[in-house]
Amino acid sequence: MSLSNPARRISRHDRRHRADAELNLIPMIDIMSVMVAFLLVYSADVEVIQNSKGVQVPQSVAEELPKQSVVVMITKDQLLVQGELVASIAEIRSSKTPLIEPLRAVLERPMLTADVAAADPAASREVTVMGDKSLPYDVVKKVMATCTAAYYTKISLAVMKKEEPLAVARLESA
Repeated sequence: MSLSNPARRISRHDRRHRADAELNLIPMIDIMSVMVAFLLVYSADVEVIQNSKGVQVPQSVAEELPKQSVVVMITKDQLLVQGELVASIAEIRSSKTPLIEPLRAVLERPMLTADVAAADPAASREVTVMGDKSLPYDVVKKVMATCTAAYYTKISLAVMKKEEPLAVARLESA
């Protein structure tokens, strides 16, 4: 198959004026380093706790951020530890005992505890209780008592940080 005259001319012209393609890596490295710095700065002081659509977390004005810990989630219908179903709220409310034995069994599993806690069961362990704001107090009380019985001595309640009103923010900046 032969090329037509104009096609041959264009092909010759392209071969004469072709420059070798170059890939400049410096700008790409600069962009990547800015992205890494951005991700490090903005992900360092945020703890992501899995949320369920069934839990409305109460608001708070506390400034201290929570530490990484075991998460006990109490929805309107269920009690979960690290996303695993432990008991139903109906079972907890109908029980006459002050502790929730299925919760205690899950919290005492070796996988949930650190190496320090395995060596000394009385070592300070942390748990974050994330409960719906409409839960009855007796359910939350039983969950907290069970956590304490399972040697989780530091109990944090998960809350949403309350937004500051605009008027207060404007007065402080003035």
